[in-house]
Amino acid sequence: MRSAVVDLGGKVAVITGGTRGIGRQIAGKFVEHGASVVVTGRGRDAGERAEKELGVHGPALYVEGDVTSRSDAERMVDSAIGAYGRLDVLVNNAGGGAAFAPLAEMTDDAWHDTIALNLHSVFYATRRALSYLVPQGSGRIITISSMEGKHADPGMGPYAAAKHAVIGLMRSLAREVGPSGVTANCVCPGMVFTDLLRSQGGAIAAAMGMTFDQLVTVFTERSAIRRATTADEVAMATVFLASDAAAAVTGSAWSVDGGVTCC
Repeated sequence: MRSAVVDLGGKVAVITGGTRGIGRQIAGKFVEHGASVVVTGRGRDAGERAEKELGVHGPALYVEGDVTSRSDAERMVDSAIGAYGRLDVLVNNAGGGAAFAPLAEMTDDAWHDTIALNLHSVFYATRRALSYLVPQGSGRIITISSMEGKHADPGMGPYAAAKHAVIGLMRSLAREVGPSGVTANCVCPGMVFTDLLRSQGGAIAAAMGMTFDQLVTVFTERSAIRRATTADEVAMATVFLASDAAAAVTGSAWSVDGGVTCC
């Protein structure tokens, strides 16, 4: 049921990496709350499936592309204008790790690929979105960072660096565009059991010198709520930041990690 507090009726949102995992959950919640969405990704099968499933509840469009490509990222943002005639919200959700290893063993390619996916993509899409949002005098930029953007674990150097960086980028942007009615915020999830975590979790754990089961135990025990964060919890925080009710929330980095980074 749609909440009047977080009503997104009439809004148009682009959600990068919106065909699976946290991004897919965000897209679903946006549609449930009245928004029209563009979801982006690199897998056509997953994208077409997401478009069909989301379309049952409201307007949804899948756009294929690679967010690390400037031209693709810009085309993804532009597609909202072509499909719906406006843009109100950009959710920079696409991200992940190209490789996990101690810094002394990190390859150049792993470093550059991780920074490109988690930081450069945010820059490309955000810059394009601002060309629409600032002139219309309203809008929301929401970037999915991570608990690794507030602290850092071994073996995750480039990922942690990029997730710290996007928080700084959004805080600087908030100062730049605040008077124009545009807000810029981050959401910092804790451990969320997505297909991406399941596929990369072993490598993350190995880089930290443990098994995947031990990794889950460590992060769960760090949490004040003693469990993993759910994609739905992350999505609902994002929905609120996209709503009119969050007009005075900007430059923030919301922890949705069960208290992992509370102290």
